[in-house]
Amino acid sequence: MRRESVEDLVMVVPGIMGSRLAVDGREVWGPSAGAVWGAIRTFSGSVRQLTLPKDVGDGHPGDGVEPVGLFPALHALPGVWPLTDGYDTLLIWLRSMFTLRPSSNLIEFAYDWRLSCRYNAGLLARRVDEALGRWRASDPRRTNAKVRLICHSMGGLVGRYYVECLGGAEVTRQLITLGTPHRGTIGALDSLLSGPRLSRRGPRAGPLTGFARSLPSLHQLTPDYACLDSPGGLLYPREVPGGLPGLDSALLDDAGAFHAEIREAARERVRRGGSDHHCLPVIGVRQPTATTAALEGERLRLIETILGEDEGGDGRVPRFAAFPDEVPMNSPAARSAFATHGAIKTHAGVREDLFDWLAPSPRVYRGGRAAYPLSLRVPEEWPTNEPLTVEAVAATARPGADELAVLATFDHPDGSRTRGTLTNLGDGRYGGAFRNLAPGAYRVSAHAVGDDATRAVTALVLVGDGDV
Repeated sequence: MRRESVEDLVMVVPGIMGSRLAVDGREVWGPSAGAVWGAIRTFSGSVRQLTLPKDVGDGHPGDGVEPVGLFPALHALPGVWPLTDGYDTLLIWLRSMFTLRPSSNLIEFAYDWRLSCRYNAGLLARRVDEALGRWRASDPRRTNAKVRLICHSMGGLVGRYYVECLGGAEVTRQLITLGTPHRGTIGALDSLLSGPRLSRRGPRAGPLTGFARSLPSLHQLTPDYACLDSPGGLLYPREVPGGLPGLDSALLDDAGAFHAEIREAARERVRRGGSDHHCLPVIGVRQPTATTAALEGERLRLIETILGEDEGGDGRVPRFAAFPDEVPMNSPAARSAFATHGAIKTHAGVREDLFDWLAPSPRVYRGGRAAYPLSLRVPEEWPTNEPLTVEAVAATARPGADELAVLATFDHPDGSRTRGTLTNLGDGRYGGAFRNLAPGAYRVSAHAVGDDATRAVTALVLVGDGDV
């Protein structure tokens, strides 16, 4: 198959937990496929050593932790971030579709995701300078080459700070963000307050919760919009009287300042004539997504509406929160996808968007669209001894949406598979319960029987067997 020519440098920037980490050469975060539980338990054993000091700010603690590459397989860390696909399939697809060669014009940017996005944006700036300089010097025809950043989740915030605040706009042709919480996500705040949902212990009890609360990066993922219910209306997390229980108010304040820096720099760049299409966001839509929350004791009760409106999103990031400040919600620069956050970079429709943006020639890569795009509700984490409920909704008003046969499939990284047809609940709703699932990470996909299975909506769930 002919590969499309790309003369620029392409750099892939992963999300939180998406880089493998090692301590003095010993890898503590980065297992092979199917070893999610092993990775979690290994990391949990080292978590006190890896917890950051209170005064780390935008620096490095000097604790010997170094990034050693992108995470290839499914990964999760309960109480920090939910199950997420690895980066191996994205990198393989990029190499197969375009004239991209690893360590030449396709660069993987691994970073210590515990640290501040500002710190990692500075590292990204140096990496781009080095790699782009080598690429331009490799051929006289490449002297005008620029970088195209493909950023997943929090990686988009790292990329945004580099582009808007560190001068990266001058050498960046495109900043593509996949499911990036440009305005934060209530899920990050829930992780900080509530901790692992698989744990039988209460809030603030587990070591992973203490680890999470030490991370500047996780705080920078918290909502940069009013999201907490109060008698006087919605509040920003940093506005709660007396602060949120167990959280560092200084880190929340700094997170707000971080987002304000990006927002103001982007507005100034556009005011001076810069493009408001510089950042190209891919936004998951129509999936059940917590948008606001109510504080109940030391935990959050998540709510899927904001001021009575169900905005939807990708299951982790609300739809409106995935838009950069300068990109209007009706902008042609933004693309929507029936995709969930953890699986967005493997979704067929998202790959088509990437192809459109990277390929210099007219579109040649597009298959048929699914007849009935679905929204899919699957818990992020679930105990092994309880039946796991899957709910799907045909997200279309077209005739026949309430007369489908919807197939749900559970795929385990070890190759085992569980399948079942969901029960028709009426009004385009379908549901089913799956029992006796072994511990591990699963890809849960759903599509209407007869539709293209490669275009199924996919969610990820971590089935666990106790405290971590």
